Amino acid sequence: MSVADPVAPAQVAAPGAADPRRHDGAVHAAIFAGLVVVLAAAPFLAYPVFVMRVMCFALFASAFNLLLGYGGLLSFGHAAYFGLASYVCAHAARSWGVDPALAILLGTLASGALGAVFGAVAIRRQGIYFSMITLALAQIVYFASLQAPFTGGEDGIQGVPRGKLFGAIDLASDATLYVVAAAIFVAGLLVIYRIVHSPFGQVLRAIRENENRALSLGYRVDRYRLAVFVMSAALAGLAGSTKAIVFQLASLTDVHWTMSGEVVLMTLIGGMGTMFGPTVGALVFTALEFYLSSIGSWVTVVEGGVFVVCVLAFREGIVGVLARRLRRPL
Repeated sequence: MSVADPVAPAQVAAPGAADPRRHDGAVHAAIFAGLVVVLAAAPFLAYPVFVMRVMCFALFASAFNLLLGYGGLLSFGHAAYFGLASYVCAHAARSWGVDPALAILLGTLASGALGAVFGAVAIRRQGIYFSMITLALAQIVYFASLQAPFTGGEDGIQGVPRGKLFGAIDLASDATLYVVAAAIFVAGLLVIYRIVHSPFGQVLRAIRENENRALSLGYRVDRYRLAVFVMSAALAGLAGSTKAIVFQLASLTDVHWTMSGEVVLMTLIGGMGTMFGPTVGALVFTALEFYLSSIGSWVTVVEGGVFVVCVLAFREGIVGVLARRLRRPL
């Protein structure tokens, strides 16, 4: 293994043999194609707004998984980026009357910038100290959101106009908005897939598995950690911005610490360190909240029970167990 390639290939195909990595790529391509088919059929089988909610949280969980599953960094404050983007996007769309695409972009950039600032502070520590720093910083964002005049305090920003995308595509229709939300979701997953399967992603795995070895090979670990932190924050912001347009609302719930806990549960239930696990976890979690809403606060008890069962029965997450049995990364 050379210095330029810190992660040796798992297997080197013999002459004339099929490269297993190519097969994995074909499997992932088939899964993405199947996902597109499912998304195309979903509005006819379920309430479109519910499916859009699942996609927003699936993208959020996938962004978090990029940091935890591939970067090895457990953040307890990822709601800060999701919520900030929601506020910025909602304010830009409602008060400034900007195009929905620009509003979503502004929210994403704001979260990326916040991630750069918070990440520069948090990565100075590791383990539980890193997690506690991210939680403390996220609480600062929460209380700032509670007091800032443009956020609406406890009322949040309501009545966010969906507007016309690029000045031509009216998003007032749920059907049209669904197509846009699905495109953002799939594009976000593809970006994460590209990051994970790039040389940058290989270095992240090397750092996660053996930091000292990566340091000995000459890699600046802190720079890679900061980079993945910013990427994860920006993608979480993309999810939060999309959610603000879909539900025409930005509230304190988006930036509360419980949201950070929920995204951790989604990731662990679906499968940490898997490409499609967070999507499955978000689907399970959102479905529980939606279909059990009639039992009120007991929903959290049920969610806790489901989480315990999943951890005991599927220690690698639903998709993680499936990937192990198929012997293919999913």
